[in-house]
Amino acid sequence: MTSSRRTVLITGCSEGGMGAALAVAFHDAGLQVYATARDPAKMSHLASLGIKTLTLDVLSDSSIAECVGKLTSLDILVNNAGASYSMPVSDLSIAESKKLFDLNVWSYLAVTQAFLPLLLQSKGMIVNHTSVVSSTAVPFHSAYNASKAAMAMFSDSQRLELEPFGITVIDLKTGAVSTNIFKNQTEHTPISLPKGSIYEPAREAVESAMRYDKMADAGMPASQWAGQVVRDLLKKKPPLTIWKGSQATLGWIGTVFPHGMLDGTLKKMTGLDIVAQKVRK
Repeated sequence: MTSSRRTVLITGCSEGGMGAALAVAFHDAGLQVYATARDPAKMSHLASLGIKTLTLDVLSDSSIAECVGKLTSLDILVNNAGASYSMPVSDLSIAESKKLFDLNVWSYLAVTQAFLPLLLQSKGMIVNHTSVVSSTAVPFHSAYNASKAAMAMFSDSQRLELEPFGITVIDLKTGAVSTNIFKNQTEHTPISLPKGSIYEPAREAVESAMRYDKMADAGMPASQWAGQVVRDLLKKKPPLTIWKGSQATLGWIGTVFPHGMLDGTLKKMTGLDIVAQKVRK
């Protein structure tokens, strides 16, 4: 017997991340949830709750196609899988930055194209998880900021292009949330300045900013954030841009104020004010 429940598929649902929190929140709201990740073993907690888990490597065309083949219908697609990369513009690795864009931008489009036939049938919803930093630059995270800004523009273009087909496209701009994203970054990419960096005089302060040390305890609990997001998404007329998480309101204000008005606040939040003092000595 076919279930009449709305269905949602979420990418990047490894335990400890925002995707997993969203999966639980959608499940609690009564939806049929498909939680996906490269390694199903990292979704054992979700499986224990009765959430359907599927293998999906968003960087693999064959994996995407295999995952699509396991569904017969889909109402909501949440593009959430992503990663972070911290480094000053003057020192960043172009190769690492391209890898970041592959995951944070191009994989979103590949997954969306693959699931589009099902979404056209349901006149469904696409949720692109970008970030507050898609519109507010955070120092020493330019590649990440830029990848989220690029996806935000793609998302807005999708919103206009797919509207005639009855598909709703939402940009989810998240502020600070307590997850394992920075732990994962530490395991996969260096959070240290290369030798010879122009920031050598302020190495300690810059590397602290790269690790978000000043914002380490500022994140909203993931379950609280996910609950708020899901409530918005399930409204009869959901907001086309959702701002949630700590400092999200500040990010929204930054889009209204004249350019640069929040620079002083951002410098203090990230420690760039201390970096400037040390570099100028």
